[in-house]
Amino acid sequence: MKLQQLRYIWEVAHHELNVSLTAQSLYTSQPGISKQIRLLEDELGVEIFSRSGKHLTRVTPAGQVILAIAGEILRKVESIRQVSMEYTDEKRGHLAIATTHTQARYRLPSVIEKFIVQYPEVALHMHQGTPQQIAEMAADGTVDFAIATEGMEHFDDLIMLPCYHWNRSVVVPKYHPLASRSSITLEDIAQFPLVTYVFGFTGRSKLDDAFKARGLTPRVAFTATDADVIKTYVRLGVGIGIIAHMAFDPDLDKDLVAIDASHLFEPSTTRIGFRKGTFLRGFMYDFIKAFAPHLTRERIEAAVLAHSQGDREHVFDGVELPCF
Repeated sequence: MKLQQLRYIWEVAHHELNVSLTAQSLYTSQPGISKQIRLLEDELGVEIFSRSGKHLTRVTPAGQVILAIAGEILRKVESIRQVSMEYTDEKRGHLAIATTHTQARYRLPSVIEKFIVQYPEVALHMHQGTPQQIAEMAADGTVDFAIATEGMEHFDDLIMLPCYHWNRSVVVPKYHPLASRSSITLEDIAQFPLVTYVFGFTGRSKLDDAFKARGLTPRVAFTATDADVIKTYVRLGVGIGIIAHMAFDPDLDKDLVAIDASHLFEPSTTRIGFRKGTFLRGFMYDFIKAFAPHLTRERIEAAVLAHSQGDREHVFDGVELPCF
């Protein structure tokens, strides 16, 4: 059994069982990958992939177990490389982040701008997706950090650290009946069609809970995964929008009015998560602290040592998170 063979089966499984695509991504030959997978299966005495002719069709039950173990081995190997680099070239490396549009567009630019100045030789890779996809990428080692508000709590392999609280604004065109109101109620909002986030995105669950608690059923006319699209359809008159307060830009959104809605909804908490067992390099600690200044190295290390997410939360008892 060779480490290269484990890499091949892992990559094939994560390229939709497409050996040709995997070969392109690894800069090697398709026959070479196929041969090594066959040699590994022969050695183990089980099929990792089912086949139809020359095509791989699915991962076998045995293959699922083998792939899970292979993933752990490959992550440990990567950790060993990271340890080596930390002690030989601490300012060089790579950092992969998965996050939502709202974080990538409104919270991360200033953090990344400063990080690039501090660590110009660290290659940054940004992935956007749904909260579920983001958590999965962190859990399987595709990315180093996942930054999201929802979806990560279902992954036991992730260590999640609270970064900040945030709440919402209602956005309407300047001519809208609510535009002159300094304060609004849920009943006011329920009178109009609503444009907001897709369920499971950017704290949408808190919005639904608030309406449900008041016995109201909002008329959701349009949903989207990012605030810029929501604002576009508010401008078109599809409905009034509910977005993260941070997503309203007074300079770019001069044709819209933002009405504070923080008194109507429970605040949401954005978290940064990484897989248990991840070796955090110095620049990774610095990135986390730049994004959430209260997440010092000492607090992060204490959270890593906690036995459960509940114990982890106690690490931050008495810490006042910023609110946006």
